Amino acid sequence: MQISPTPIPDLLIVQPKVFEDARGYFYESYSKALFQQHGINEDFVQDNQSMSQAGVLRGLHFQNPPYAQGKLVRVIKGAILDVAVDIRKNSPTYGQHYSLELNETNKTMLWIPVGFAHGFLTLENETIFAYKCTNYYYKTSEGCIMWNDKDLAINWGIEAPNLSEKDKAGTAFRDFVSLFLYPAPVFK
Repeated sequence: MQISPTPIPDLLIVQPKVFEDARGYFYESYSKALFQQHGINEDFVQDNQSMSQAGVLRGLHFQNPPYAQGKLVRVIKGAILDVAVDIRKNSPTYGQHYSLELNETNKTMLWIPVGFAHGFLTLENETIFAYKCTNYYYKTSEGCIMWNDKDLAINWGIEAPNLSEKDKAGTAFRDFVSLFLYPAPVFK
């Protein structure tokens, strides 16, 4: 498994070592020891999975502290355009985003730490998206930033995605008040 930095601090690309032959493939999708070697000392407490048709856009979601979540995201079947937005106050990349395609062929994963809004656009029908979370879901702490916010200028490559009512009502980035800090405080 190879873990590589992105232009945004703490946001990491995870590329597993895949063993393939005529029978299929095998790879390790998570290793606590390897993550710890890269300074990620998180415990995952919840795994989530969704299936979406092409053109579905989910996001940009986050959970506010103290229920904030880090996420290790991947695609099991199909393909997505995955996007993470830095929403950590005082971060040198505050308001910047990073995007990449995750799909069943490249098996690439993205580590999205606490302090990022996350969203994805499904590129193929019946895409199965899975992610590990460092905290449980708490409805009262969830937030959503507009997927098409002009200040963020994310190129989704689509004009009219299929959105949930929650995602249609996301907050404009200029009206968003971040509760996240950079660097993140360490609690003991």
